[in-house]
Amino acid sequence: MEATMKVVHIDAPGSIQIVEKTVPIPQKGEALLKVNYCGICGSDIATFTGNQPFATYPRIPGHEFSAEIAAIEPNEAALEVGMQVTANPYFNCGSCYSCRRGLVNCCQQNETMGVQRDGTFSEYIVMPIERIYPGDGLDAKNLALIEPFTIGYHAANRADIQAGEKVLVLGAGAIGIFAMISARLRGAKLYVADFNQTRLDHALQLGATDVVNLGERDLMDAVREWTNGDGMDTVMEAAGIPESFLNAIEAAAFGGKLSLIGNGSRETTFNHSVLLKKELNVFGSRNSLHDFKPLIELVKSGAVAIESMVTHVYPFQDSIQAFEALVQSPADKLKVLIRFD
Repeated sequence: MEATMKVVHIDAPGSIQIVEKTVPIPQKGEALLKVNYCGICGSDIATFTGNQPFATYPRIPGHEFSAEIAAIEPNEAALEVGMQVTANPYFNCGSCYSCRRGLVNCCQQNETMGVQRDGTFSEYIVMPIERIYPGDGLDAKNLALIEPFTIGYHAANRADIQAGEKVLVLGAGAIGIFAMISARLRGAKLYVADFNQTRLDHALQLGATDVVNLGERDLMDAVREWTNGDGMDTVMEAAGIPESFLNAIEAAAFGGKLSLIGNGSRETTFNHSVLLKKELNVFGSRNSLHDFKPLIELVKSGAVAIESMVTHVYPFQDSIQAFEALVQSPADKLKVLIRFD
């Protein structure tokens, strides 16, 4: 009899349940992983609600995770059964123009786990060995935070943020906070804007110079105060809504930079001449590139503490309640993890 496991399954937008599936069998070059923790990403919620523009259905969500190797063949990476690991969840084709140039994070046929292919909200998954990163002693909870950290880190790298720059982050969700931390690691002065005071308080605790609650104060009034009217050197947009993108353009200094992380389904209308007038450098940022290993080492070294990002942990059997809670009352939930027993 085939072994079975439980998975979170989204049949269609708004329809989510826990179902049983057969435990996958690793093929040559693959490992079987037993999932320990899985984070709920904003893209998972968007897939659940039908607002993820890249998602296909039915779908097992999830791509932020830590796991234990349950089965693996001899390999050059010296990965062994029992090791705590995470993995790169962005599958690339290897042959498109982007891949041929080494830009595998923006592969033209990219398939991200939990979006275009089944993800990690599953008791067991198989993963190509070449995509697996050992935790090197990092605990399972922190290891599950590495993937979202890489998103913000890549965005900071894309904008080539320099020490002393004044950087504004629009959106204080988990990705926005990780972008803020990444820019701070480069020596920037960080400012964060959001409507959620609880999340802004987290930003201050994690190193923001100042914050602005957009429900209480005009953004540009704050930007003028912070920069003596010059505008921000870099704006990192992490909300993915039209209003936030337009705010980013307005808040940026002449000759400034925009790093676009937020992903949304609504169209934005604006006069592109403002980009020319201000000579803005606009950087799209998708997934991450070569960032897993350095961030595992960074967190392990103690140079940055990220576990305080986790505000809620649900047992796997309460996964549906966790998804619903994030839809209904996201305000106090910065990063939610699901614990697999």
